[in-house]
Amino acid sequence: MSENRKNNAVLLPAYNNNLIRAIIGIKTAERKLPDLNPEQVLIKMEAAPCNPSDIAFIRGGYNIIKPVPAVPGFEGAGVVVDTGNNAKNMLNKRVSSFIQAEVDGTWAEYFIADTKDCIVLKNELDFEQGACLSINPFTAYGLVEMAEIAKCKAIVQNAAGGQVAEFIRVLAELKGIEVINIVRKQEHIEILNENGAKYVLDSTSESFNADFLDMVNSLKPTMSFDAVGGEMTGLFLNTLPSFSRVVLYGSLAAGFLLGIDPMDIIFYGKKLEGFNLNEWITRKTRVEFETINNEIQDLIISGKMKTKIQTSFKLDDVVNGIRTYIKSMSEGKVLFKP
Repeated sequence: MSENRKNNAVLLPAYNNNLIRAIIGIKTAERKLPDLNPEQVLIKMEAAPCNPSDIAFIRGGYNIIKPVPAVPGFEGAGVVVDTGNNAKNMLNKRVSSFIQAEVDGTWAEYFIADTKDCIVLKNELDFEQGACLSINPFTAYGLVEMAEIAKCKAIVQNAAGGQVAEFIRVLAELKGIEVINIVRKQEHIEILNENGAKYVLDSTSESFNADFLDMVNSLKPTMSFDAVGGEMTGLFLNTLPSFSRVVLYGSLAAGFLLGIDPMDIIFYGKKLEGFNLNEWITRKTRVEFETINNEIQDLIISGKMKTKIQTSFKLDDVVNGIRTYIKSMSEGKVLFKP
């Protein structure tokens, strides 16, 4: 049973807005595993990624604040090795799990999850891809679904060198939706162009504002996906046509939204809204979610979609893993493996 197992886990001793100071005290230690309730499973972790949401959590800037010392990690994959009385059918299943609650996270040897928060992996999907299944692919799917429902012919996205953006491009192409991609480095333009992206702009270019306006006037996007916040939100809202929507799903700028012209909202029907993955999932029936899950897993298995993984670290080397990730997020995910 779970209470008899020792769990080697990453422990965050305190939150600190200064990330360097926050990670200095992170260490691994043994953590007691609580008893399973009837609907829970115990997962022996194979891999867990470091995501932007994990960085925000460590800094104390996320919407989930756990009592410290806390075990970070919102998603991961592994094998179910024990279950509650009502979850016996999950024993020995390979699963991906995503959870946002005030409980121990996935950066550990073992992780306890409710069955409703588990996705059974197809045999063809390896644990590295499975570890990154529950957040980014479904976020991209939900965002593109919004654009499809709104009958968008074109959309705009920033942080276009990132993983969610790559998934958005794949899914948008399947739906016949053009994508304007905004990056912050010239080398990202070259990489995206090599990978088939048609419309890419560098936001640090002196001509960016004029180039962006020209592209908007040409393609007429009516929805933008904003992972950055800050000044970029105002730029999107002010530049897109009347009745456009800016969907905020991240805050990489780590500050307040800037430059929003209220007249655009009052007189031109523009909207600023947020996207929350958990909320989107709760609106899906079990059948709808399973259909989407199968579609996403099949796209990954076929190679049409794939999470880019740059390297992995053992749990006791977690600080170096976090440092590697924040230095080069565009290089791909960093995984933690027990």
